[in-house]
Amino acid sequence: MESQNLYRVEKSDLERLELLLTRSFANDPLYRSLIPDEETRKRLMPELFQCDVEEMFATCEIFADSPKLNGALIISDESEPYNPFQYYLTEMMAALKTDEYLIKEDPSFKTFWNFLKGKDYLNSRWTDQLHQEERLHIIYLAVEPAMQHHGISTKLMDETIEYAVKHRLMISLETHNEKNVAFYKHFGFKVFGIVQKGFDLKQYCMIREVQ
Repeated sequence: MESQNLYRVEKSDLERLELLLTRSFANDPLYRSLIPDEETRKRLMPELFQCDVEEMFATCEIFADSPKLNGALIISDESEPYNPFQYYLTEMMAALKTDEYLIKEDPSFKTFWNFLKGKDYLNSRWTDQLHQEERLHIIYLAVEPAMQHHGISTKLMDETIEYAVKHRLMISLETHNEKNVAFYKHFGFKVFGIVQKGFDLKQYCMIREVQ
C-alpha cells in the first residue's frame, strides 16, 4: 500500500508505536480474556507489542496519521510479492520471544496455556476461506485514548479504502470488540464470520468487498 497523506512509520518510531498499541488495547476484550490478571497484563502487554512491532515492521506496512503518532494503521498488502523464508523466520523468532515473555511474567504457565488455547484468536487464518490474494488485511488500527473522537480513525480508514478502491482490492480485518462492528460497517464492511472457541470471546471477521 502507498499513501501520500499518511506518515510512514520509521524504525526510530517503533518505541512510540509500542506505547500507542499498549495504551490503545489496554482494555481490549482479547487481552482481558487471555491475560485475566490485571497486574500480569500490565507487565506483559508492552513486551508482547514489542515482539509484534518488530515482526510487523519487517513484514508489513505501518502508517500513522502524522509524525506525532496519535493513531496508527498496520496493514499487510497480500497483493504484494514477499519472501516466504524471511516471513516465516521472522514469525518464528517473534513467537519464541513471545513464549519467553509469557513464561517469565507468569511462571504458573496459566497465561501461556491461555495463549495456546486461544491461538485461533491470534491469527488471521480465517482469511484462507476468502481465496482472495488481491487484498489488504488490517492487523491493527489504534488511536491514542486521549485523541479518540478527533477523526483520526476515519482519516486512516478513508486512505486505506481509497487505495483499495483504486487498485480493486478487498479489505479484511478482525476485531474482538463488538462495539467496533458498527464502526467498520459504516465504512462498508460486513461480518464474514465469527470465531468463538475456548473462551467466552467472539472474534468478528470482517471484509469490505472489491468495489
